[in-house]
Amino acid sequence: MSWKEAAEPVLSRMPVVERPAGHVPFRRKLTWTAGILIVYFFLTNINPFGLAVGQGSDFFGQFRSVLAGSSGSLLQVGIGPIVTASIVLQLLGGANLLGLDTENDPRDQVLYQGLQKLLVIIVSALTAAPMVFTGSFLPADEAVASTLGIGVFGVQVLIFAQIFVGGILILFMDEIVSKWGVGSGVGLFIIASVSQQIVGGFFSFSALGASGFFANWYGVIFGDVPVSMSPFTAEGLQNLLFDPGNILALFTTVFIFGIVVYAESVRVEIPLSHARVKGARGRFPVKLIYASVLPMILVRALQANIQFLGQFLSSQWAGMPAWLGTYTDAGQPISGLFYYLNPIQARTQWMWFLGELEAASIEPWMIGIRLAVDLTFMIVGGAIFAIFWVETTGMGPEATAKQIQNSGMQIPGFRRNPQVVEKVMERYIPQVTVIGGALVGLLAVMANLLGTIGQVSGTGLLLAVSITYKLYEEIAEEQLMEMHPMMRQMFGSE
Repeated sequence: MSWKEAAEPVLSRMPVVERPAGHVPFRRKLTWTAGILIVYFFLTNINPFGLAVGQGSDFFGQFRSVLAGSSGSLLQVGIGPIVTASIVLQLLGGANLLGLDTENDPRDQVLYQGLQKLLVIIVSALTAAPMVFTGSFLPADEAVASTLGIGVFGVQVLIFAQIFVGGILILFMDEIVSKWGVGSGVGLFIIASVSQQIVGGFFSFSALGASGFFANWYGVIFGDVPVSMSPFTAEGLQNLLFDPGNILALFTTVFIFGIVVYAESVRVEIPLSHARVKGARGRFPVKLIYASVLPMILVRALQANIQFLGQFLSSQWAGMPAWLGTYTDAGQPISGLFYYLNPIQARTQWMWFLGELEAASIEPWMIGIRLAVDLTFMIVGGAIFAIFWVETTGMGPEATAKQIQNSGMQIPGFRRNPQVVEKVMERYIPQVTVIGGALVGLLAVMANLLGTIGQVSGTGLLLAVSITYKLYEEIAEEQLMEMHPMMRQMFGSE
């Protein structure tokens, strides 16, 4: 008996959001998308019952703009389990270990979707359990335990159940958006998370000194925030760039916005013509960022899981060897293997002249090794995961050639044959995929090094801009198909 036959009774019965029977009107898609977005914001502002609010630490804080969700809320785990399950399935599928034909066999498609849901459920439990039962991330409220008479462990079980259910809810919210809305739920949640941080970074006002960009400059202009009066000295430049106005963060944010929009517009356009309808022509665009920036989610999620493991070992293994890692009371590695594998997320983690690294006894050569590892991980990982993404999402040369053939189009001057079209696509798609994946990885590291408004990670900002751009294109396409229903057949929507 094969594993498919053994697992089919379970995988085929996994809950699933039904696909629409026909075309979903554009307004209804927008309604579903907006409704899920409201539910997402609602869930991120609900604290689990029994949680000691304001205590513990958010380990995923440095990855929060990529993994979405919110610390101390029902969506504590965010989209992490969905991304981790995708990584596992992509690796297994890329090595052809699953033996599933998800393109032609409907039975295998059902098994694949069921397997993905099962993995998300398992990963949600494995992610939430350490956060709750170790007491390091989400401590239970002892007052609630004594009131209910169930003990601290009983309250921890309640918190775990709520966070686990939140992980399942975000899975089905993503599925609803993908089938009934515009874009994908994962992309929508990343945009929502990053937008919150950017808006807060610009407009937040605080009496504790953690104000936003405009509040800081208001304080500079009216004398509430002290600024060195010698801007041409090293101290004055440092004060002007980093402390009150955060000019460097503003420049990085605007630069990333501009470079991503520009990169999305750089493309090689392959001319197409309809085989039967004379005068019907089109172009197939092979963008510079052909695989989009979504593979970066997989890279950062892998790094997040590695760091999660390191912090868990540090909190539970008193005799953990120093070569694995030495952690501060705040749970940050300052030496060892986990330190070098920890991606740089802010200027203060590599700019020696700011003084914080010297106080933590971190040497310049350690920063150099960490930076080299981060660059290698992001550039090489970005290229590898971009290749996996293209092959598993039907964007490779072979799948693209079949799509062009099925749409009735052909490349002028070439025979109308899928193999011929595939050879033409192989001249562009593999090379552009690798270059685009490596470029996105480089941009993500650069944005992290310089910092952004709202302390958004470079990867998070890249994702938000690129996903928003693609969402705009999808909305334009939906509007086009609403105006011209025959276009739905060409795009394969009916």
